[in-house]
Amino acid sequence: MRILNAFRLGLVATLGVGLGWLILNSIVTLSTILTYIGAALFIALGLEPIIGFLERRRVPRWLAIVIVLVVVIVVVVAILWAIIPILIEQGSGLVTKITALVENAAKNDWLGQLQKQFPGFDIQGALDNLWRYVQANAASIGGGAVQIGINVGLGIATAVFGAIIVLILTIYFTSSLNTIKRATYQLVPASKRARFTDLSEQITESVGKYVMGQVLLALVNGVLSAIILSIIGAPFPLLLAVVAFLFSLIPLVGTLTGSIIIVLLTLLLSSPLTALVAAIWYVIYMQLEAYVLSPRIMNRAVQVPGAVVVIAALAGGALLGILGALVAIPVAASIMIIIKQVVVPRQNEL
Repeated sequence: MRILNAFRLGLVATLGVGLGWLILNSIVTLSTILTYIGAALFIALGLEPIIGFLERRRVPRWLAIVIVLVVVIVVVVAILWAIIPILIEQGSGLVTKITALVENAAKNDWLGQLQKQFPGFDIQGALDNLWRYVQANAASIGGGAVQIGINVGLGIATAVFGAIIVLILTIYFTSSLNTIKRATYQLVPASKRARFTDLSEQITESVGKYVMGQVLLALVNGVLSAIILSIIGAPFPLLLAVVAFLFSLIPLVGTLTGSIIIVLLTLLLSSPLTALVAAIWYVIYMQLEAYVLSPRIMNRAVQVPGAVVVIAALAGGALLGILGALVAIPVAASIMIIIKQVVVPRQNEL
């Protein structure tokens, strides 16, 4: 290859690299906004099956949208209004109980026992040196604690702001989902538009049912956890039920992870017998979810192999945290639909 104009080649290459860097930097800068948009879009897709159900009952779409949004907002606000004071109370009790456990451990002669285990090391002297260091640097440590408090406050404010933005976007996407889809279909060439429309409708329908099904499974786990933990006398049952609900939103691995955390907290804060009963219950529930609840609730959603679920959840969690783990499964389901209906048929024709 002959280079006829080295300056032009260098200029074009530099502009190309700069444009690529600008695009990547813009994506990183807008990652939070893109996350809000993705979360709102998936929530809207999750509400679409309910709206479709009302439409099949001869309810006008605009009225079905209003009914669904009003019911969802009222239910969420009512639940938060009812459980937030209890969660604050039980959360404070949890911190107090853990602090009491630490203080009780300190009252026991664990320091003497530890000194006997390591006779060549002056543990009391090390603690005295640590205490003198804390006293000498109290101002800087206090400033760090204040900064941590400020960061926590800013994090809470950011979370509240993000939730409001996601709610507004969800309302917009839910009310104009068909318009957005029709506008997207118009961008596809007419010769391929019918196929693209059919495939897109399958993806949106499957994703919506998957999202709604996962929320229902998490809700069942949360409600049953609250009932069972209250019956067996576990500490802070409502707080632990919220933990079970939040972790169950993560497919496949979420229920197991949440169950382990709840059993360990029950063992720490209550008795081994209560923890054993809780562990037996969650083993039974996981079998019930795997063989009864999940097949019935998720029967119309696209089926994703377990290995793909784990890999997608890990990848999404690494990229976007918990939200990424939630969104990754519907994305994987969409990719599987495309592979089954586009890639595999093309390969069979070759």
